[in-house]
Amino acid sequence: MNPNPAFISFKNITKRFPGVLALDDVSFDIARGSCHALMGENGAGKSTLGKILAGVYVADGGGIHLDGKPVHAANPLAARKLGIAMVHQELAFCPDLTVAENLCLGQLPATAGWLDRRRLREQARAMLAEIESDIAVDTPIGELSTAQEQMVQIAGAVGTGAQIIVMDEPTSSLSVRESEALFELLAKLKQRGLTIIYVSHRLEEIFQLCDTISVLRDGKHVATEKISTTNRERIIQQMVGREVNQYSSKHLAQQPGVEVLRVEDLASPGKFSRVSFTLRRGEILGFAGLVGAGRSEVAQAIFGADPKATGRVFVHGKELALGSVTKSLAAGIGFLPEDRKRMGLVLSMNCRENTSLAILPRLSLGGFVKRGVERALAQRYSDQLRVKTPSIEATISGLSGGNQQKIALAKWLARECDILIVDEPTRGVDVGAKAEIHALLDELACQGLALLVISSELPEVMNLSRRILVLRAGHVAGELAREEFSQPNLMRLMAGVEAQAA
Repeated sequence: MNPNPAFISFKNITKRFPGVLALDDVSFDIARGSCHALMGENGAGKSTLGKILAGVYVADGGGIHLDGKPVHAANPLAARKLGIAMVHQELAFCPDLTVAENLCLGQLPATAGWLDRRRLREQARAMLAEIESDIAVDTPIGELSTAQEQMVQIAGAVGTGAQIIVMDEPTSSLSVRESEALFELLAKLKQRGLTIIYVSHRLEEIFQLCDTISVLRDGKHVATEKISTTNRERIIQQMVGREVNQYSSKHLAQQPGVEVLRVEDLASPGKFSRVSFTLRRGEILGFAGLVGAGRSEVAQAIFGADPKATGRVFVHGKELALGSVTKSLAAGIGFLPEDRKRMGLVLSMNCRENTSLAILPRLSLGGFVKRGVERALAQRYSDQLRVKTPSIEATISGLSGGNQQKIALAKWLARECDILIVDEPTRGVDVGAKAEIHALLDELACQGLALLVISSELPEVMNLSRRILVLRAGHVAGELAREEFSQPNLMRLMAGVEAQAA
């Protein structure tokens, strides 16, 4: 049976935020039972459109039709009654409550006015069984992995009878194996007739999962095409309005300078042990490894954020005291963490304030910040990084993920560090912004900065790095020179699989 070509119809959808036209007269259709991709650069309006469908936002103009009938979801509860649910990129749960309590929070079962915990658990188990998950319902949400939290959120959507699920960047925090498990689940949901709207920056996922793709650019609908009739280059050009070529790192043509960082037998109980390496001026050293290999933990220890770390770290030949972020900063080390929202930014502050956070003493006189200097500095980096924001006074929480990442990076550029550790530099960033960030990191290396780049994306770490250090289960599994780079070589080291003899 052919799917109805107009199960969901967006008709002239318009949405404005202060200083930003997020969606501008967007119209296209989605077929029943399909997996429909939504793609575009950060700030193109993808997530906004999904949130309007799911009742998180209300459109300023236009409307949505389901099966040819106009519908209006004024809030997420109203959307749920229409069979629409959303799995958000930033998972939102009550961490101290159990899986069962979170799943049933909107409709707690009660007997004679008292919470019925037996029925609560039964309901939660039934919802998890719908997606074939065996997560223990009495486990506090805060003890789950990101992948497990996501499965709980999907169970909450499917278990309440949703026939349309919006997935917003579902694999941005998942390992390769966890992503594959998610793909298997989505394939099963699609076989059951559910309609999936899949928002992602990752083209390989789109071609693996989706039937149709709609591209947005600057809040406008550019194209809707079947996956079978398009290709990666065409989609990228539609997204950015220009050709985006893979960036070729220029710093590789230069010889690295003197050693600026030496790590000897760095260890932390239960996290990693005996990690040793060196980093030279003008060099990008890549860190690769599976999730849980210890990459981020090593970076945090070098930055002084691990009080239990042991070993020796030398910066410019001088030993650095471990366990002190203040001393690491004074030594010229900067650290852009993987979790920008929790560790890299203050979401209640604006772009200007976030950019200047790491250098406030330099911008202050008599205890007062020189606002004019601060504004000029923040504006310079905003322009340099092409941050899409109505103003540097805009609150950071209102920006797209890619633009938040640019501001987080601007904070360390303003500090003018000698050594910059960058953990997942392009997580949740679109293909256009990714190329810009790659070019910027390369430019910093050309200027003599020493960079340690951690990435789960093997093409990214191979494209940027001169050398790659591979971690496995908290130990250094090996180091590859550039002429040895290949995804099979990296995966063998990451997984502990020996190369087969020829």
